[in-house]
Amino acid sequence: MAKNVVQFQKGLSEAAFRSQYGTEEQCRAALFSWRWPRGFVCPKCAGTHSIVLRTRPIQQCSTCRHQVSLIAGTIFHATKLPLTTWFAAIYHLTQSKNGLSSLELARRLGVSHYTAWKIQHKLMQVMLERDQDKPLTGERIEVDDAYIGGERSGGKRGRGSAGKTPFVAAVETTAEGRPVRVKFSRVANFRRVSIKGWAVRHLRPAGPVYSDGLNAFRGISYPAAVRLRTARGPMPAAAISRSSRVPARRRSGPPPSSGPTPCSATSRPVWPAPSTPSATNTCRVISPNSNTASIAATIWPP
Repeated sequence: MAKNVVQFQKGLSEAAFRSQYGTEEQCRAALFSWRWPRGFVCPKCAGTHSIVLRTRPIQQCSTCRHQVSLIAGTIFHATKLPLTTWFAAIYHLTQSKNGLSSLELARRLGVSHYTAWKIQHKLMQVMLERDQDKPLTGERIEVDDAYIGGERSGGKRGRGSAGKTPFVAAVETTAEGRPVRVKFSRVANFRRVSIKGWAVRHLRPAGPVYSDGLNAFRGISYPAAVRLRTARGPMPAAAISRSSRVPARRRSGPPPSSGPTPCSATSRPVWPAPSTPSATNTCRVISPNSNTASIAATIWPP
């Protein structure tokens, strides 16, 4: 059996992390290089020379004497904790494959449970805000509907029951079916109007978009995709004629996938619009199967 290269990818060992970010000076130097990669720039006069005060770790512009804190305007703003604690929290949260509770994080950092809980939620919020405005692009995108929660006692069962939160799961893959990025978005309902609005915000398809036979996903129509493509620039007429039909390799068999587990639903391209309604393929479940480190490495550090 072939080894999953995504699951067994090389991560950052704890010894290597301690050697890179083990002291406060190393953490401040790393943060300085991320905030001002080309050197210090004063936000008031755009000066490029500064000094560090002896009494406080504050950058003071040599031209206008404007003082700037290294952590001002960042997630570490006004924190009383050392940067080594924050960096250790980032390391533990991103390197844990099965997730990490705030109680376990408090034990590893040596802080109170409330402090660890606050650190964890701040980091999760930053990762969410960084990714939520990045649309999925690529040669191939798979979308599906899902729910969180279950039916209440004595209530309606199945889709649309009370207590369930609908959301869309989308995976951007390569042409060979290998996952690149994942996006989970909450939607009001699974109607064409809602899915069409979701697609306009979160999809910039460079190729076909595949889903199962749910009628709501027909809201990801070919005209909507054309508007998405023209938002980045005019689409050539040749590209429109090519994308208005299903590629021949998609009609004859299942789309390429890295996992052998098939699902019962059929997969059909919802964008570009198929030329014939009978062009369906067998859907295969493509799971990222990756640890949190591989996802967080693309969103932090910037």
